[in-house]
Amino acid sequence: PSLDEMVHVAKELKREKFKQPLLIGGATTSRIHTAVKIDPTYDQPVIHVLDASRSVSVTGNLVSSTLRDDFVDDIREEYQRLRDQHEGRSRRKTYLPIEEARENRTQINWKNSPVFKPEKTGIHVFEDYPLSEIRNYIDWGPFFITWQMPGKFPQILEDEKYGEEATKLYEEANRLLDRIVKEHLLQANGVIGLFPANSVGDDIEVYTDEKREKVQAVLHTLRQQAEKRRGQPNKALADYVAPKETGIADYIGGFAVTAGLGSDKLVRQFEEEHDDYHAILSKALADRLAEAFAELLHEKVRKEYWGYSPDEQLSNEQLIREEYTGIRPAAGYPAQPDHTEKTILFDLLKVEDNTGIRLTENLAMTPPASVSGLYFAHPKSTYFNVGDLKKDQIKDYAKRKGMTVEEVERWLHPNLNYEPEKPGVKA
Repeated sequence: PSLDEMVHVAKELKREKFKQPLLIGGATTSRIHTAVKIDPTYDQPVIHVLDASRSVSVTGNLVSSTLRDDFVDDIREEYQRLRDQHEGRSRRKTYLPIEEARENRTQINWKNSPVFKPEKTGIHVFEDYPLSEIRNYIDWGPFFITWQMPGKFPQILEDEKYGEEATKLYEEANRLLDRIVKEHLLQANGVIGLFPANSVGDDIEVYTDEKREKVQAVLHTLRQQAEKRRGQPNKALADYVAPKETGIADYIGGFAVTAGLGSDKLVRQFEEEHDDYHAILSKALADRLAEAFAELLHEKVRKEYWGYSPDEQLSNEQLIREEYTGIRPAAGYPAQPDHTEKTILFDLLKVEDNTGIRLTENLAMTPPASVSGLYFAHPKSTYFNVGDLKKDQIKDYAKRKGMTVEEVERWLHPNLNYEPEKPGVKA
């Protein structure tokens, strides 16, 4: 949720008449998002900084009596150019009314389509799962990107530019990982749930039992509204669950995992020893273990708990390339950018009680080394970017969720194809 919060903070800085420049950075940020979404909301310099090391030269320019004005002017001109380019692209795009987009939903012949009843429905808890097994599912690629070493693993270890440092880092990471496993310095907890479900429009009803008479939760999905080429659907995640009117008994799953229990203590120990390197390394490894745990449990779901791919035999490289049936999209990501859907999932799975993962007031997960999302089993299910949304869908979505339009606009601000009205101002 950090991108939305950055826009909100910038607005609050302006409202409180702050005069300090604002620097934007971090893995989720970009120059274009800073220029289009954040810069217009604050009347002091707003500058995207690629990583923390670059902030030294940026702040140097900002505090310089001779360099500041030209530096700020150049940034503002660049951001205006980026906004103009973005607006030009947006104008060239055509967006459909939400009802027309729904008519162009993903076409699935449900009468002749495979629907799999789970072998084990309900909630299943995995407490203190062996890290020695989880580590076998680690995708090391993002680990090296964290350290500003782009490239595929294991090829990065032989890279002409990064190979030597990458190999050293990999060896040190595995030494620390050996210690974490041996001394049980981190704990991994997880929960999965598989439930009877059917789609109703763009929502997914989750039922208490196979009678499907009582709804225990409703998951809300968003639909692509950009006009597509002929034959291309306007997708929503609800498309991958059989509609209620078909009478077909379908299912949906959810999960939440963490490998971050104990991470704060481990990081604090390294920091007390003034060992910032291993403090950062331990955080990065906790993140990788959490993602690996999500991969491991998804495999268990496909082969055992849902059981729709019992004979699946994939290598870790094939798992990383997602060469399996089904998807596990997460709230806050492109197919469902609304973080408020996490609260529904957390209630459904009793996540805090079953894993120790909590949601902050801004719906980030803590411990940070945590992953949650949904399971879809249909062979046609695929990841996609919902893209920009028109106000008609925002109004419809707010009504379905029982939220105000303003609340939804705040959470989905990066996905709006319009600028929301200011409070007290009527269009």
